Amino acid sequence: METEFSNMERAEVLTQALPYIKKYSGKIVVIKYGGNAMVNEELKQQVMEDVTLLWLIGVKVVLVHGGGPEISETMKRLGKQSQFVGGLRVTDKETVDIVQMVLSGKVNKTLVNLLQMKGGHAVGVSGIDGGILEATMKDETLGYVGQITKVRPQPILDLLEKNYIPVVSTVASDRQGNTYNINGDTAAAYIAGALHAERLIMMTDIAGILRDRDDPSTLIPALTVSQAKQLFDEGTISGGMIPKVDCCIEAIEKGVNHVVIMDGRVPHAILMELLTDEGAGTMVLGDE
Repeated sequence: METEFSNMERAEVLTQALPYIKKYSGKIVVIKYGGNAMVNEELKQQVMEDVTLLWLIGVKVVLVHGGGPEISETMKRLGKQSQFVGGLRVTDKETVDIVQMVLSGKVNKTLVNLLQMKGGHAVGVSGIDGGILEATMKDETLGYVGQITKVRPQPILDLLEKNYIPVVSTVASDRQGNTYNINGDTAAAYIAGALHAERLIMMTDIAGILRDRDDPSTLIPALTVSQAKQLFDEGTISGGMIPKVDCCIEAIEKGVNHVVIMDGRVPHAILMELLTDEGAGTMVLGDE
C-alpha cells in the first residue's frame, strides 16, 4: 500500500537531508551505471531522476556507463556470437566497432536525452574524446579489450565547470588509433581516481558485499581496504564480486575518498546512499 505523505512530513524529510546536501554540494561524485538498473525502464527513469536531483542541489555528478546487454543484443541481431573469458567480452575488430556504435552512440545519447527530459543539462562523451582514456591491449586472446594506461580528466572537469553532467561511455584508444572496449567498473575507478572524487558509487545487481552470498541479511555495511583484502583471502569475496571489489580498492588507492557498492535494482538507492543516515550497500574506505 502506498503511503501518503503530508506536507509536514515532506518538509521534515527535506530538512533531514540538509546536512548531506551541504556535505556533497560542490563535490565530485562518480556513478558507475549499468546492469539491471539500465535494462529495467522504470529503474532507468528513477536513476536519471536521482542524478538530476543531485545535479540541481549542486553535486558535480559524472555518470560512467557500460551497456553489456545492449551490445550482446545488437551482436545477436547482426548474427554474431558473444564470447566471454573471465567476465570480459572477447572483442575482435568487428566487435569493437559494434561496442563503439552501441555504447557511444545509442546508449550514451539515450542517457543524455533522459537526463535532459528530467531537467538536467548533460553532455555525452566517450573515453576517446579529448583523449580521456588511453589504453593498450590487455591480452591478445581477448582482442581489443583495453588496459587503461592514462587518464586525462580535463575534458570532464571542463564540462563540470560549465555546469553540465558528463555522461561517459567506456571506450578508449591508443596512439595508433585503435579503439578498445574497457570494463565499465575499471573505467569508473580510474576516472574517479583522476578526478579525486569524493565518492564513487558502483551500481550492481546485488545488495553489496555479503558474508554469505546467498543471504542478503549478511550485508557488510562498511569495510576498509585491508579488511576487503582479508575477505579475498578467506574466499568470502568470490566470482563476479572479485573484479568489482578490486576496482573499489583501485579507486581508493588512486585518491577517491569512499567507494560504495550498491544494489542498482533498489528504487532511488543513490539518494538513500547520499542523502540519508541509512546509506545503501557496502562502503569501502581507506585504512587511515
